[in-house]
Amino acid sequence: MNSVQIQCTRCKAMFRDRAGRLQDGYSRQCPCCEVVLFFAEDSQHPFIKRAMRNARKVRKELREAEAGRLSAAPEPQAAPRSRSSTGRTRAQGRAE
Repeated sequence: MNSVQIQCTRCKAMFRDRAGRLQDGYSRQCPCCEVVLFFAEDSQHPFIKRAMRNARKVRKELREAEAGRLSAAPEPQAAPRSRSSTGRTRAQGRAE
C-alpha cells in the first residue's frame, strides 16, 4: 500500500493520495469542499502533521522492501556459449 489517508482541514472529509507525492511543498485540493491543502513539514495543523508523518513512514517501508527485494535477488549468470563458437577465433589476415 503506497497511499496515505488525508483528512481535510475544513470539511473533515477523508481522502487518499500517494505517499510519494506528500512531501514538503505539495498542495492538493479536497475533492469534497475544494479547499486547497498545503503540506509542509513545519505545519501546525494536526491533520497535516499526521498525513506527513504517515507518508514518511510509508515511503520508508517501501524503500526497505525494495532494498530487501534487491538483496534477495539471485545474481545473473553469463549466458552459455554454443559449442561451435567456443575456441574459435577470427583470423587477423589471410596468409598467402
